[in-house]
Amino acid sequence: MNLVPAHGGRSAASGASSSLPDIDGHRLLTRIRELARIGADSRGGVTRPGFSAADRQGIAYVTEQARQAGLVATVDQAGNLVVRQPDSAPGRRQALLMGSHLDTVIHGGALDGAYGVLAALEVLQSLGDHGARMRYEPVVIAFANEEGALFPCPFWGSLAVTGELQYTPDELLDRSGGSLREPLRAVGGDPDAVTAAQWATGSIGAYLELHIEQGPVLERGGDQIGVVEGITCRTVITVAVHGEAGHAGTVPMDLRADALAAASRVVLAAEDVARRGLCTVATVGRFQVDPDVTNVIPGVVRLTVDLRDLSETRLQEAERAFADELAKVGARTGTRIEASVTDRYPGSIADRGLRAAIGDAADDLGLSRTDLPSGAGHDAQIIASVAPVGMLFVPSRGGSSHVPEESTGDDDLVAGARVLLRTAVRVGELDQAF
Repeated sequence: MNLVPAHGGRSAASGASSSLPDIDGHRLLTRIRELARIGADSRGGVTRPGFSAADRQGIAYVTEQARQAGLVATVDQAGNLVVRQPDSAPGRRQALLMGSHLDTVIHGGALDGAYGVLAALEVLQSLGDHGARMRYEPVVIAFANEEGALFPCPFWGSLAVTGELQYTPDELLDRSGGSLREPLRAVGGDPDAVTAAQWATGSIGAYLELHIEQGPVLERGGDQIGVVEGITCRTVITVAVHGEAGHAGTVPMDLRADALAAASRVVLAAEDVARRGLCTVATVGRFQVDPDVTNVIPGVVRLTVDLRDLSETRLQEAERAFADELAKVGARTGTRIEASVTDRYPGSIADRGLRAAIGDAADDLGLSRTDLPSGAGHDAQIIASVAPVGMLFVPSRGGSSHVPEESTGDDDLVAGARVLLRTAVRVGELDQAF
């Protein structure tokens, strides 16, 4: 579905750009810094896992900011924070959803997710301050538990909105065995009515998500705005290499079945799959050696391989190529290699019309832009199953994210919010009443 002309032609709204609403950059930056204090940790980062006490404080902060702006904030049954204009009549118009998430990873940064929510809040407030009337109802949403750092169900909130949750609050347990029931109730959700958080079919006209890039592409290229082509598909493969443990000093080299030596070849095989261009990236993120003793030949090594690509077809081809390489490694090293796909995450392609609207908005503001895929997962890929989605990025310094060093320049943060506002205006076909 394309919501605006794919050729990116100027709409009636853009013809009167001098009278369009604009954001308050100082207000946006102040809110970003104030929210960053909630969950601030000893490493200089932010630890605000979904459904934690810090997460509740973050929701309360945004709720209060919305109230002071004359907006109405509520928490739905699944724990999502939803902000609307005071004259809102949900269901009468399709919603133009804008937002991201407030929760973080452990020792994460201040911008991942939070920036997108606060920028969307700024857009909604600016539209209201200028009396803007749109075909769609602009709605801000902060999806619950996107990261899954405490309760291991990433995208909990967006999955609830689309009706795709696989767990009940009683089934979802944290690392200490506690269920989500009471933490969900504490943020204002309803553990007995989570399914009621699902939005009716067709009620979401489009979803826009502004985010830091979390990578180095924009900074390296000197571009101010990234127009996201889509979110990559992801496959996680668990590999177990079975060799034969033995004494490090007495087993001759030609009689060994060294699981670690074989696993090292598996790591290189995964890297080679990506370097040959079969998929975009490949990463070995976990590596466990048994018995992990200095003077014993490793008998078993377990590792995970993370493959990603924008194309599901290409990703499947990469999986097959990697499986072929595993068979060769096992045969050469005398080891037995088991591999199984433990997770598959679907990607999504950004709506062509929304991409055009984002690009035109950046052009209107004189901001340099480039098209790029998102290698990280976002709530947008979940919402894509029920509505057109568009994403835009601003640069990340050093490409850093999910770490305390995560940062973006103030000018870039303000620029991204301005593009989000202009995009919302285009998509909503603004009828200027100011």
